[in-house]
Amino acid sequence: MTIKKRLAVSNVLMILVPIGITVLIALCCLGVIWFTIAHGTGVGFEDSEDFIHASAGISELASNALTEGNKDEQLASLKTLTSFLDRGAMSLIVTADGEEFYRYGEAGSSQEDVQLTVAAQALQNEGTLSTGTRNLHVHSLTQCGVDYVIYLYNTQSQLSYTSLKVAVVIAGSVLILAIVLSVFFTDRFLTRFVWRRIEQPLEQLSDGVRQISDGNLDYRLEYAGKDEFLPVCQDFNDMAGRLKESVERSRREEESRKELMAGLSHDLRTPLTSIQAYVEGLLDGVAKTPEAQRKYLTTIKRHAEELEGMVSRILTYSRLELNNAPRDAVTLRLDEYLKAELGTLSVDYAERGLDISCELAPYAVTADANELHQLIVNIADNSLKYKTKQRATLRVTLTDKGETCRLIFADDGPGVSEEALGKLFDVFYRTDPSRSDRGKGSGLGLAIVAKTALRMGGTIRAENGPQGGLRIIMELPKGGDADAEDTDR
Repeated sequence: MTIKKRLAVSNVLMILVPIGITVLIALCCLGVIWFTIAHGTGVGFEDSEDFIHASAGISELASNALTEGNKDEQLASLKTLTSFLDRGAMSLIVTADGEEFYRYGEAGSSQEDVQLTVAAQALQNEGTLSTGTRNLHVHSLTQCGVDYVIYLYNTQSQLSYTSLKVAVVIAGSVLILAIVLSVFFTDRFLTRFVWRRIEQPLEQLSDGVRQISDGNLDYRLEYAGKDEFLPVCQDFNDMAGRLKESVERSRREEESRKELMAGLSHDLRTPLTSIQAYVEGLLDGVAKTPEAQRKYLTTIKRHAEELEGMVSRILTYSRLELNNAPRDAVTLRLDEYLKAELGTLSVDYAERGLDISCELAPYAVTADANELHQLIVNIADNSLKYKTKQRATLRVTLTDKGETCRLIFADDGPGVSEEALGKLFDVFYRTDPSRSDRGKGSGLGLAIVAKTALRMGGTIRAENGPQGGLRIIMELPKGGDADAEDTDR
C-alpha cells in the first residue's frame, strides 16, 4: 500500500473509529439506564404525596376498566394500564369477590405487603397506607353484583431521581472519557501505521548514503515496497551507478594523462636526441665533407619533420579530446568520397608496399572531409607500419545497413592479441610494450581515428580477421539522402 493510500485510510479511520467506539459505549450506557428504569431499581416516587396522586388516578382508570361489559373486555382494559404502572414502578392486583382477578407486577407476597393488605381490610379496603418504605393504595367497588378490590403497591425511594441523575452523570463522564481515550489511542495506532512505512525506507536511504560516503560505490538499495519510496531508491541506485562510472572514468582519464605524459616524453626524446647529436657533430666538425654535412642535415630534417608530424597529431588529438577542433561538417556521399580519396592515396602507398582496394555501396553521411582524410591516412599508415610481408593489402568495404552504414578497413598483417584489441584505440598505446621501435609510430593514429568516428556519431571496434590481419569496423549514422552532392576534392 502506498503512503498516500495509508494517509487516506488513517484519516478515515481517525474519524470512524472514535465515532464507532463512542456509539458503542453510548449504547451500553443507555442500556444500563434503561435496565435501571425498567426494573425499578431505585426509581419511584420521592414521597407518599406523589404516590397518592398517581395511585388515585390509576385506581380510577382501573375502576372504569371494570365497568366494561364482560370479563374479557375488563381484562383487556386493565392491560392498557401497564404503561402507567411501569412509569410509577407500581404493581397492580385486582380481586373479584375475594378471588384474584388480575395481576401485574410482583407484589402482595412479601411480609410488608401482607401487613399492608391486612391493614387495608381493617379500613374496609379504602385508602392509602405506608410502612415508610412500602406504599399501598386500595379501592373497592361493586359492579354487576361483583365486589372488586384494587390494590396498588409501590416502594417508596427518597433518592430515586437523584440516583437516576447520578447514573446519567456517570454515563456522560464515561462517554467523554471514552471519546478522549479512543481519539488518543487511535491517533497513536494510525501514526505508527503510517510512520512504519516511512521509517524503514528512510533508514535504508540513510545507510546507503553512509555507505557511499565511505567509498563503497558498489552498495545498492534492495527495496521491495510498492510505494513512493520505490522510485527514490531506484534513483539512488542509478546515482550510485553513475557515480561509480564517473569515478572509474576519472581514474581512467588520470591513467590516460599519465600515459600521455610518459608517451610524450618518450616519443619526443628520441628525435630530439638525434637532432642534438647531429647538430653537435656539425658544430664539432665531425662531418668535414659536403656529402657528410648534407647527410647530417638530411637526417636532422627527417627528425624535425617527424617531430612536426608528432606535434600535429598531438594537437589534433587534444582538440578532438576537448571537442573544440574546428569542424566543417557537411552531408556527403561517403562511397564517392572514399573512392576519390583512396584513388589518390593508393599510388603513394603502393610504392611503399601497401595495395589498397575498395568495395563501396552508396551511402551518405555527415562528416568533415578533412577529418575523414586524416582517418583514412592514419589507418593506412598503421597497416603499412605493421605489415610483415613485402607487399601488404588493405581492403575497404562500405555496406548500407539502413539507418547506419558499416565501414571496414581490413589488412592482411599479423593482427594483435585479444588482450590488445580493447586497448588499441587508447592514446599512445602500442602492441610493443618496449616502445623501442620508432618505425611503428607514436601510438596516436588509431586514437585519433576513434575520436573522429565518435565525432561523426558512430561507433568503432577492432577485431582480428578470419584469415588473419586486423579489421577496424565503424558504424556510422545516415547523414542524408544517398543522392547527396559529391564532395570530391
